[in-house]
Amino acid sequence: MDRKSILILVLCFVLLLVWAPLTHKIYPPKQVQARTNLVSLSSPTSTNVPAEVPAAAPGVAAPPSSTPVMSAGGAGPQAWAEPEQAEELVTLDTDEARYLFTSHGGGLRAAELKGYPESVPCGRRRPADTNRFATLNHKAPLPALTLLSEAWNDGRPFTVARAGAAVRAEKTTTNGWRIAHEYLAGSNHVLTAVIRVENAAKEARAMPAQQLVIGTATPISVRDQGQMLGVQWYDGVAAEFIGASWFENLTLGCIPGTPRNEYQSPGMSNVVWAALHNQFFTMIATPQPPPAQLVARRVDLPPPTAEERAAERQAVLRPHGFETALVYPQRTISAGEVAEWRVELFVGPKEYRTLALLGGERDQAMTFPGFFGWFSRVLLVSMNGLHGMGLSYGLAIIAITVIIKGLFWPLTQASTRSMKRMQALQPQMKAIQEKYKADPRKMNQKLMEFMKENKVSPLGGCLPMIVQIPVFIGFYYMLQSAVELRGARFLWACDLSQPDTIFIIPGLGWIPFLGIPSLGFPVNPLPLLMGLSQFWQARMTPMSPGVDPVQQKIMQYMPLMFVFILYNFSSGLALYWTVQNLLSILQMKLTKSTMPPPAAAAGPVKAPVSPRKAR
Repeated sequence: MDRKSILILVLCFVLLLVWAPLTHKIYPPKQVQARTNLVSLSSPTSTNVPAEVPAAAPGVAAPPSSTPVMSAGGAGPQAWAEPEQAEELVTLDTDEARYLFTSHGGGLRAAELKGYPESVPCGRRRPADTNRFATLNHKAPLPALTLLSEAWNDGRPFTVARAGAAVRAEKTTTNGWRIAHEYLAGSNHVLTAVIRVENAAKEARAMPAQQLVIGTATPISVRDQGQMLGVQWYDGVAAEFIGASWFENLTLGCIPGTPRNEYQSPGMSNVVWAALHNQFFTMIATPQPPPAQLVARRVDLPPPTAEERAAERQAVLRPHGFETALVYPQRTISAGEVAEWRVELFVGPKEYRTLALLGGERDQAMTFPGFFGWFSRVLLVSMNGLHGMGLSYGLAIIAITVIIKGLFWPLTQASTRSMKRMQALQPQMKAIQEKYKADPRKMNQKLMEFMKENKVSPLGGCLPMIVQIPVFIGFYYMLQSAVELRGARFLWACDLSQPDTIFIIPGLGWIPFLGIPSLGFPVNPLPLLMGLSQFWQARMTPMSPGVDPVQQKIMQYMPLMFVFILYNFSSGLALYWTVQNLLSILQMKLTKSTMPPPAAAAGPVKAPVSPRKAR
């Protein structure tokens, strides 16, 4: 490889580091008109509705909207008016959660999950407040299980009160609709809701389209930037996942475009269940009857308070969430007739065993995508099984890594032997390349014949890596969202679901991918150990024949790029990769010590014989 090629490679690496800030500077996100505070139930016409992000002065959070943007159908009668009366809250406590019901809409204002603290104490941060729990639908514009319709949009509050072990919210509108919500908390984080609407008029009349809001996916904490927020729905065959990247509408995954503000399921969908989630917790609604459509909107949330900003320097100043609703079409309802909706709402952690007990394929709300989801589930079940046997989660990750390495050991050993044999045959292969350099096609043919005679393959070194890619990606998805790892300690890492930062060097927050702008450069030992072990492994790995010395040096240093990519990912993932590298190094040393000398391994080399000489 010449100097020009090396220079191009270095420039590409530098460009990779500065790509994100550079594209945001060249292609800043497009700003459009500010959103309204009211929502319309007019029929939307497009699934790609541009977001309407309100402009704000630098460093100042935009005021939150109380409800989502107008739908794509255009202006129309508003479907939600905030009652002027003070909000009344009624609490329903169980062993698993604390539910807060509101007189504004008669729905679920928020749900606090007992046993899951709001934040995990780490390093020098102040201890977690044990009286503050992880909260779903936190600071959301609309309560969950609010039924919106233009028919009863009169701005009057509900009367909400306890009724034995249940909570009941009811009201009668000025135009003669009687609405009642009844909630009963069950086991396994399930809340059952029954919503009834009675036509109290003396004649039949049309009930316009309704939207049953199932909740809003909100960040876990003020530091959460919302990249793990998402919405899912299941049609009885497969689950559709809509994440933050869909709403951001990035071109080629990095160039900002006009953000989307609204997603709608296509056509008349069979929505068996719908879910919204953040990194560790989810709300899953199973409705009866099934709705005609699902709609999800990006909504602004209230900015952090002065107290929250003072306590957390990494607080997100303009938080957002994804509000999700089930859409029911217009219908005619007779005098005295009652329309009823029943919803089984799971409000709890994304814990595989808990979700599997719900049935109905609701364990797919774990957000393990596609083909790699199978590996994620197997790895998660294995990790929980080892933890149940008494191992800590850190040791469980190490044990799984050892088991996986043991399964792939014969394949990796055969690959290493093949590469060593290729090295021994390199002089003969170079002679063939030199002899047929004027005819590349014939040269490749002779090389293939030569390798086949000596039972070596150029793909032997790549095969183990290719086979292990699905396992690594499965590990990545599993470790990123496994609530079991939240707060799990191992060595110096106080939370295996987060980076293992031991201290922060101030003034270095400008470093691309690694620095935290408002704080500095975090020192994360596990990704650094991962990079060193991968560098050591690359130095020991035999190079393929024909690779010039300069290119060999570059290939040996290339693994350090993974440090930049994974530096601020979960420490559980860095732990897995570090152990994987150390086991690979051990295997290389063992294989090298048991292999015969290169000359004996190569055996008698048969040079290709010309057909004319054979005659």
